[in-house]
This record gives sequence, structure tokens and C-alpha cells, in this order.
Amino acid sequence: MARVLVIDDELAILRALGTGLRARGYEVVTARTGEDGLAVAALERPDVIVLDLGLPDIDGVEVCRRLRGWTETPIIVLSAHGSEERKVQALDEGADDFITKPFGMEELQARLRVALRHRARPASEIESSTVDIGPLSVDFAKRETLVRGREVELTPLEFDFLAFLARNVGKVLTHRMILQAVWGPEYGTETHYLRVYARLVRKKIEEDPSHPVLLRTSPGVGYQLVGPDEG
Repeated sequence: MARVLVIDDELAILRALGTGLRARGYEVVTARTGEDGLAVAALERPDVIVLDLGLPDIDGVEVCRRLRGWTETPIIVLSAHGSEERKVQALDEGADDFITKPFGMEELQARLRVALRHRARPASEIESSTVDIGPLSVDFAKRETLVRGREVELTPLEFDFLAFLARNVGKVLTHRMILQAVWGPEYGTETHYLRVYARLVRKKIEEDPSHPVLLRTSPGVGYQLVGPDEG
């Protein structure tokens, strides 16, 4: 049974999420402040953390930063509609995904499944192996990409773009994170590069590039590579 820590100061949300997640087979622990959330995370060692960014004591982004100082537990942040800048800050500080309020239990459960699926895989394993994401297979050592068993030709930069997403499969990566990892530390604002390369890569890996299933866009935030069954 997966253990979920929910950190939110709204009692109604804690009750709703607690009831909904327990009914779906999760163990749930809760906290109403950032300080309590950090303490509960250290004590209970949850499998996933659901974190509201608007906490009364410590900013949610700071909570992300502190958690990442000692744990790789997946963090899904809850944010208000339209707060792209806050989402980007949280993701840059180590959050793995986000959900915009209001949201439904089915959406949250889908995000939890993605987080749990990718939680146990160590970075060393990902670095040294082939990653399979639905019909897509990325071999880092050979710099080879297959779709349904057939090799697709990617330019070096296209492969680097796709490989960085594949190494962080399931995680929403911000524009700045991708630019600095693929193009270099002096980059960070050239989001038009990413739009171009996302379009080029989709043409080669997606069955229908106009309706991408694998390479998802988070508007105003960044990109995410997921399996076709990961809602």
C-alpha cells in the first residue's frame, strides 16, 4: 500500500483527499503547515508527497527546496489556476509534477500512478540502460531511438533533447531546466528553441504529431515525456 503525504492548510481539502485516496487503496498522512509537513515527511517516509504551494508558514517552493535536500520522494504540487510562475519555481526546486486547482480525484490518481511508477528506478540504472516508454525506446549508450522496433533518425541535438526528457520520464521539466541541460548553462530564456525541437521530435516519435501522446506540453511551464497510458 502506497503512503501519500498531503500538505495543505485547507481542512476541507485534507478531508476530501484523505477520504478519496483511502477509498482507492492509499495510506494517507496529512499536515497543515510547511514545518509540520517537513517533520511528517521525515517521520513517516511517504512514497509520494502532495504539496500545496500556498501554506501559512513556509512558502511551498521553500518546502520543495528543503525536501530535496535529503529525499528524492516524488512531489506533486497543488497550485491555483494561472500561477505558471509559481509552478515553474516549484519544479525548478525539485517538484516532479503539478495539478491546478480545482481538480478531480481521477486526475490526482493518474498523477500518483505516474509518480509511483517511476519512483523506484535509480538514476544509475537509467543512465546505463535503455529506457522504454510505451512504443518508444531510447538507448543512451548507443544514442539510438526506436519507435515500435524501428529506428528513427534524430539529429544530435534532437537526441539530446529527447534523452534528457527520457532520463526524467514522468517528470515535468521546465523550459530553463531543459535549455541549460541540452544547450548549456548560459541558456534559459530561449523557449522558441524548445518549441522548434519539440515539433521536430514529435514528427519522428508520435503516431499523430498534432495530438501528441508521449511528448506532452505543459503550457507556460515546460515539457514531459510519459507513457501513452499515463493520463
